[in-house]
Amino acid sequence: MTLKKIKELLNCRLLCGSDKLLIDVKSAKASDLMSDVLRFSGPGKLLLTGLVNVQVIRTCDIAGICAVVFVRGKEPSAETVKLSKDCDIALLTTNLSMFDSCGILHANGIKGVIIDSKN
Repeated sequence: MTLKKIKELLNCRLLCGSDKLLIDVKSAKASDLMSDVLRFSGPGKLLLTGLVNVQVIRTCDIAGICAVVFVRGKEPSAETVKLSKDCDIALLTTNLSMFDSCGILHANGIKGVIIDSKN
């Protein structure tokens, strides 16, 4: 599913990354714990979070996450948006809760990230 379709489904406002709207998002993870985010990485991954600090962007950059959706109407600082642009990560925000956002994405075919518990 494209990031553009996700933007429409979650009624998001795009904060940066308009050139990323055609990215094919294959899976998503919802977390406010950045150490958990580091456990999944790679292209085509989306993060949903309520955290809006620069550490989110730094973590996503390391993990190779292509886009972040801030839930509950959260707004990142200008510093966070600038870092996201520098790291080439799309940022969106939605007024939906994390639970509702995940439910909508799952109902429309986005799979969650499965982490092998043996690792």
